Amino acid sequence: MSLEDASLDIVPGELLAVVGENGAGKSSLMNVLYGLYHPDAGTFLMEGKPVRFKSPRDAIARGIGMVHQHFMLVPTLTVAENVVLGREPTKRGLLDLDRACDEVAATAKRFGFQLDPRARVDTLTVGSQQKVEIVKALHRGAQVLILDEPTAVLTPQESDELSQVMRGLVAQGRTVVLISHKLKEVLGVADRVAVMRRGRTVAEVRASETTVSALASLMVGEGSKGAAMTGVPAAASGTQEAATGPVLLEAKDLRATGENGRPALQGVSLTVRAGEIVGIAGVDGNGQRELAEVLTGLRKLDGGEGTLLGGPLAGLTPALAKARGVGHVPEDRLARAVVKAMTVEENVALGRHRQPPFARGPWVDFKGRRERTNQLLNSYDVRPPDPTVALQALSGGNQQKVVVARELDADPKLLVVVQPTRGLDIGAVAQVHARLREARGRGAGVVMVSLDLEEVLALSDRVYVLYEGRVTGHFTREHLDERELGRRMLGAEASHG
Repeated sequence: MSLEDASLDIVPGELLAVVGENGAGKSSLMNVLYGLYHPDAGTFLMEGKPVRFKSPRDAIARGIGMVHQHFMLVPTLTVAENVVLGREPTKRGLLDLDRACDEVAATAKRFGFQLDPRARVDTLTVGSQQKVEIVKALHRGAQVLILDEPTAVLTPQESDELSQVMRGLVAQGRTVVLISHKLKEVLGVADRVAVMRRGRTVAEVRASETTVSALASLMVGEGSKGAAMTGVPAAASGTQEAATGPVLLEAKDLRATGENGRPALQGVSLTVRAGEIVGIAGVDGNGQRELAEVLTGLRKLDGGEGTLLGGPLAGLTPALAKARGVGHVPEDRLARAVVKAMTVEENVALGRHRQPPFARGPWVDFKGRRERTNQLLNSYDVRPPDPTVALQALSGGNQQKVVVARELDADPKLLVVVQPTRGLDIGAVAQVHARLREARGRGAGVVMVSLDLEEVLALSDRVYVLYEGRVTGHFTREHLDERELGRRMLGAEASHG
């Protein structure tokens, strides 16, 4: 997204939130401040003096740190090695790993993060990787900390902890710039809110003097097609009756090993019927990701049994899962769902590139592919609506829209979605939720893994709670109790129901 006359004042010792729809220019503006992008025009002043950053190194040297929505970590290095990368403590000319671990552990403890400095990053959950990014910025002495959707992958408890960390930093005189689509969250922590729309800063308001609805109206603009979507995800899924359709998934005592070699699933049993949304709730790292991977053929079973769309779960591969009618919106879209250097239309065709309308016999149907992609881009309000641009040119939220559009367009019998609205603005969140309900209404079964408890409660007909790889609770919509569900997420009670 280009910037058009975007302006922003950042005051020391405050928490400034920047909000706007996907593609509004929020991340682009922050990337300018961080030295990743160079402005074509305009001025950037620090303490009243013009500055120009050639690279993020210049920004870091001036006390500006940024945590990106997509992590910039080296997966095969440890937490400590990632944090000190570029400014490593040395001993006899070599990395002093013990000292690095001690320094990183001290920084993490100072700001209230639980991290093992010697753990390899590729063994960590997405939520823990986010913490590493935050610790890395703080370890480098950031006085202005830019956080791009930092709570998108955090649990409610972790989000509360991060809010305390942000407020603590502000109390110490540091400045936090928060990019977030969670307007309730913004109003709970911010001092001031800047609203962006189509590359411009259109308003600045005090958080204490505005509301979620008012901010949403400023974001979408009066009379725009998203103007009606002014709230957070709906608190109920309508009058959907309990699903009585055929069983699509029947799993008993599933067991699987995680990336760290430890048990990730320790006897999980669940059922999914046609025409229902089944939510999987839990604190990050309790087996949700591994369960989704088992159901989509990405992770093999160590034990247990089950049937998925008429075939066995054992021996399932991604190709078999897709052939049976399984759709998948993964947690990490860049690693598992897209090829970012390919065009949008090429990504839309992935998995169905040999089928109409993307192919005609053995040949690519360029016209059919272009037409279908244009239809999806318009239907899902992807910006820019250009099928020929590389996917990496889109904002993270618009990339997610492309993945969701592609998977739902295939009309799956069972849809496995993990963090489906991560990084989306409120209008897009409402749209994706509506699409998931439409899929349910057509008779599809939906397995939804989300760390956003509000989202789980808003959409699910039934909820399974996972703790340490086990089901500790099973709730129907009629008996959803947020507090009790939270207790089960923490392992406070034995399984029931």
